[in-house]
Amino acid sequence: MRESGLEAEHLEFRSMVRDFTEKEIAPHHAAWEREGLVDREIWRKAGRLGLLGIDVPEEYGGGGVRDFRYQVIISEELMRVGATGIGFALHNDVVAPYLLELADEEQRRRWLPGFCSGDLITALAMTEPEAGSDLQAIRTSARLDGDAYVLNGSKTFITNGIHADLVLVVARTRPGTGARGLSLLVVERGMPGFSRGNKLDKIGMRAQDTAELFFDDVRVPAANVLGTPGRAFLHLANNLPRERLGIAAYAVAAAETALEQTLEHCKARTAFGQAIGSFQHIRFELAEMATELDVTRTYVDRAVAELDAGRLTAVDAAKAKWWATDVQRRVLDRCLQLHGGYGFMRETPVARAFVDNRVHPIYGGTNEIMKEIIGRDLGV
Repeated sequence: MRESGLEAEHLEFRSMVRDFTEKEIAPHHAAWEREGLVDREIWRKAGRLGLLGIDVPEEYGGGGVRDFRYQVIISEELMRVGATGIGFALHNDVVAPYLLELADEEQRRRWLPGFCSGDLITALAMTEPEAGSDLQAIRTSARLDGDAYVLNGSKTFITNGIHADLVLVVARTRPGTGARGLSLLVVERGMPGFSRGNKLDKIGMRAQDTAELFFDDVRVPAANVLGTPGRAFLHLANNLPRERLGIAAYAVAAAETALEQTLEHCKARTAFGQAIGSFQHIRFELAEMATELDVTRTYVDRAVAELDAGRLTAVDAAKAKWWATDVQRRVLDRCLQLHGGYGFMRETPVARAFVDNRVHPIYGGTNEIMKEIIGRDLGV
């Protein structure tokens, strides 16, 4: 990974994260993939090391540092060892802003210490069987009954769905009002009527606990409403750029790692008495991928700086997300091809990266939706 834009404290942090991933994650990840679930203790170990809630104020147990470069470093180091089963990014990059910006003081004191220690794992439940990128189609509903909302419905493709202790659920609390009728309800583990389906059988990311969630007359206290009732669509719109930038950073890191591995393979693998990387066609392909990734990382790095400065727009985040994940998709495909038959073997890191990271152009809003956002901004 290139170190442009990083300061001494970031490099020290990277060294610490790399040591953690190599000792505590890499040796166990294959077993977690076979089991279909990571060991929950890895969350507590990450919490003790300060890898969770980096931007949460210190009074709640966090690091108190608002600098997205630290989150990107964690993502890069996880991708470097192919640890796609670890759900830290959803926890740190996606859920944390909702709790920091929308939770009241009582909610902060109730949830943030466990969030930072790894004792409370979080998830965000938007997608439904019939509602993906179109949030206005959400059917999960909640009606106010006294001092609680009665929640009914289901969600699918929920990252951290099995392990999650706190689930931020997008539900319709005002029927017939479209996007204006959505609210965020925090459902806690053990609430009667809240259940989980089986871990979903994905083609990749086998250790990541993606699940279906079901809500059958779950009584969610009104004190668990996050933000303003009926304003969830606005809350989501404000935080989606950060989520999409996080996906872009993951994509670049995954592609850079695959290219490094492929370059080494092309130097070592011989055909017709010479290293395959010395053939002009392959050398040109490597040159093209290296250039594409350098250009992509430059844009993503700039977007990270814009996010930290409070200037990242939804359009710029959409550009970063679709472009980075599309470049990643092309690079991983070419890297697999350059590995030949070995590229089709599950034991080869590039093969696992090929299937594990194919989801990046899909989640966080499909790339087609990203182009729609950009196109509308162009006035067409």
